Amino acid sequence: MSDSFFFSRTDLDRSRTQAILDDALHQTDDGELYLEYSQSEAFVFDDNRLKTASYDVSSGFGLRSVLGETTGYAHTSEFSEAALRRAAESVQAIRSGHTGTLADGPAKTNLRLYDDTNPLEEVDFATKTRLLEEINAYARDLDSRVRQVSCSLAGEWVVVEIMRPGGQLVRDVRPLVRLNVAVTAGEGDRQESGSCGFGGRQGYATYIDPAAWKPQVDEALRQALVNLEAEAAPAGEMEVVLGNGWTGVLLHEAVGHGLEGDFNRKGTSAFAGLMGQRVAAPGVTVIDDGTMERRRGSLTVDDEGTPTSRTTLIEDGILTGYMQDRLNARLMGMKATGNGRRESYEYQPMPRMTNTFMLAGNNTQEEMIASVKDGIFAVNFSGGQVDITSGKFVFNCTEAYRVQNGKIGAPLKNVALIGNGPSVLHQVSMIGNDLALDPGIGVCGKGGQGVPVGVGQPSLKIDRLTVGGAGA
Repeated sequence: MSDSFFFSRTDLDRSRTQAILDDALHQTDDGELYLEYSQSEAFVFDDNRLKTASYDVSSGFGLRSVLGETTGYAHTSEFSEAALRRAAESVQAIRSGHTGTLADGPAKTNLRLYDDTNPLEEVDFATKTRLLEEINAYARDLDSRVRQVSCSLAGEWVVVEIMRPGGQLVRDVRPLVRLNVAVTAGEGDRQESGSCGFGGRQGYATYIDPAAWKPQVDEALRQALVNLEAEAAPAGEMEVVLGNGWTGVLLHEAVGHGLEGDFNRKGTSAFAGLMGQRVAAPGVTVIDDGTMERRRGSLTVDDEGTPTSRTTLIEDGILTGYMQDRLNARLMGMKATGNGRRESYEYQPMPRMTNTFMLAGNNTQEEMIASVKDGIFAVNFSGGQVDITSGKFVFNCTEAYRVQNGKIGAPLKNVALIGNGPSVLHQVSMIGNDLALDPGIGVCGKGGQGVPVGVGQPSLKIDRLTVGGAGA
């Protein structure tokens, strides 16, 4: 690419744009011009046919001005000097006689996670649709009980540039691909589903290889067949062993959101005011890391231009850090951690997770299960809900088993895990040596915005957790 992706392709002149930006943010505390170009496509194969194929291109800019806690924001899909001037007039309204001192720009980084390759251009249309046809045929041939197969393939290529007063310009290129498979199997009148998928910030080549996608189909079918045998779940407070990997979504929701800077600055997080105090059992260390190459939540820089980083949030049970964007970090007297993220140019940035996970311990999963007298082994989740203020959560399991006297028993259906994030951290008694990250399918919602994220954790034993089931 040239020095700038946008100024060589739009009617905007770089020097005139810089002058308008400098004037708009004069005597403010912070702000930036965020420019974005996005290409995306999605294919869905269902009922033995290609049901949808879509392609979208969008572009635009967002101009933000920050003074104290007040933010002015204007966005448009029109790349013109006239549109930029209108946006500048709008964001200048927050000054209203007040003045601020412009903060220094983000530190520069030489680490670039992704090159300019556009995954949408790597593989032709026929190859992508043929992949889905092959997945459908393979899944239906695996077992006579397969009744329905649905699979999807999606990719996007996003280029962003963040321009600040004084001439600083930062660019990031962000590829993203995801493949999903859902299989429904049935016996008689009963049928159950299973799903699996994987993705990351790389091209399509990884996903069209049969050695990569066949295990995803196998796993989706395995889950469906397990669920066909599932029994009604018990209810009550009991021991729970969590599997590794995608179960980190519980950590993400029940704990991660509570460690974002805005909730803590406003005092609405269950972790507010607890910096330096014990908030989890010894051995619990939680990390947010946006620098991991090809991971779904990884970025070279965040959406304010700050380099992403590896931030330790909880270390050996002690609260040591928050995830920060520039606004909340400045108001809290802390350092921005590269967690300022937005769904697109239409939105303002806010502190968000990137890849959030718990570090491994020394126990094996077998040891954890053997220690359970009467409890649940939760292998996979479909998602859940959390109240940031209280930390209370509810998560639904898509795969879980009864455990009695250290032995795994029958699979269970309709299992819900109910608890309080901060309290659950204190109930962790065993931490597995099997840390795994999710396969690259996570999307996080906050404030009406969705962004791709990664989660992960080792297997965990939680001594007491409420299980909601058929008997609840």
